[in-house]
Amino acid sequence: MAENAADRGTTSAGRPARPDLAAMVVPLGRALMAAEQPVLDAHGLTMWAYTVLLYLDETPVRTQAALAEAIRADKTRIIAVLDDLEARELISRQPDPEDRRVRLLSLTTEGRRLRDAAQAAIQEGEERLLDRLPAADRAGFLRSLHTLSGLPELTARKPGQGSSRA
Repeated sequence: MAENAADRGTTSAGRPARPDLAAMVVPLGRALMAAEQPVLDAHGLTMWAYTVLLYLDETPVRTQAALAEAIRADKTRIIAVLDDLEARELISRQPDPEDRRVRLLSLTTEGRRLRDAAQAAIQEGEERLLDRLPAADRAGFLRSLHTLSGLPELTARKPGQGSSRA
């Protein structure tokens, strides 16, 4: 079977046949964050606070340093967020019995309830967006997005350095 330019990812003029991934994903990300903000405001959460509540539930107890690394935030940046969440009894911070300088973090029952309510409202809005896709495209999009979001952070490569595939 003959290969055409579109199969190679270029037009007949040699230009890319599709926009760069970032050019497609960044506007979508901005739109999603703009749609999420009123939901978070209604639940009394900032984007960082919501991110903390989501990540703490994946691993119920983790150090502040590990949490900061996982959500790609500076350790000093999240201290105020953690202070606020703890004051509102949404998380607890306990000294690590093996190293009292370290604080172990966990969600409280109220933190889990608030996180679940905010997440349900956010996903309700996402469903309206996803409803624009045919069912097969939607399932494939979600599978692909899940796969790509789980990849390790991409490292910058200079043009011509080759693929980042292992």
